Amino acid sequence: MPKALCYSGMAIAAVTLVLFALDLALKIPFGRENLVMDVVFVVASGVLAYLSWSSLRDLDR
Repeated sequence: MPKALCYSGMAIAAVTLVLFALDLALKIPFGRENLVMDVVFVVASGVLAYLSWSSLRDLDR
């Protein structure tokens, strides 16, 4: 079960990164309502991806 949670965290981080990076670059999903929100969500998705990857690596040891 913990591995599934790590993989799902990485998947959620990837989807969030794609959505808000597209909004930042092309104004597609949300019309770039708030630039700060886009940047914060891109950074947060990167942090979530790193934490999920790090937890998965610890489980394999």
